[in-house]
Amino acid sequence: MNGHDFELAGARLCALPSGALWWREQALLCVSDLHLGKSGRVARRGGTALPPYDTRDTLSRLAADIARTEATVVVCLGDSFDDLDAAADLPADERLAITQLQAGRRWIWIEGNHDPGPFDPGGIHLAELALAPLCFRHIARPGSAGEVSGHYHPKATLRTRGGAITRPAFLADADRVVMPAYGTYTGGLRSRDPVLAALMRPDALAILTGCNTHAVPMPR
Repeated sequence: MNGHDFELAGARLCALPSGALWWREQALLCVSDLHLGKSGRVARRGGTALPPYDTRDTLSRLAADIARTEATVVVCLGDSFDDLDAAADLPADERLAITQLQAGRRWIWIEGNHDPGPFDPGGIHLAELALAPLCFRHIARPGSAGEVSGHYHPKATLRTRGGAITRPAFLADADRVVMPAYGTYTGGLRSRDPVLAALMRPDALAILTGCNTHAVPMPR
């Protein structure tokens, strides 16, 4: 499978170019920070009008990753919806799309800071998921090991002869992986930000997403 293979706490993982994480041994696909319904939330709060196609695009890309991996477990690592109103206001066709993706597989929504309460788009809602040797949660906790988290929307820059390419990126070291945001309308925090620099080990990698993955020393 096209992606970057690496090991975390003894688990063999693959960072996919789409920004999803694949754990073949568990047939588990993990995505973070979908922020479904962001265009609707921005409109409700009087912000700049955004084309209302972000949820459909995000779900379409997720469907392609599920089909490609044949995942039987899907973990959505928090901030799956841009807020609880976005979850409640999900149009019928988009709710149906989620239901179709859930059919025949275990689907786990991890609690995030944008979607902290229970909601009912199907599946299971958990504060975090422990699946040895890994633990899946929305926000990283210093001192943890085998941790998969999201929240920060990391991005990194690859320097080339033709210039520089900045892309959403996985940050990975011996203790944890911080996932990039998967949602269509999501920004990013540069890996050199002090919050991320303090969280990751000095030898951490940044795995840039896009058409292919590119692993480079985490820029600081």
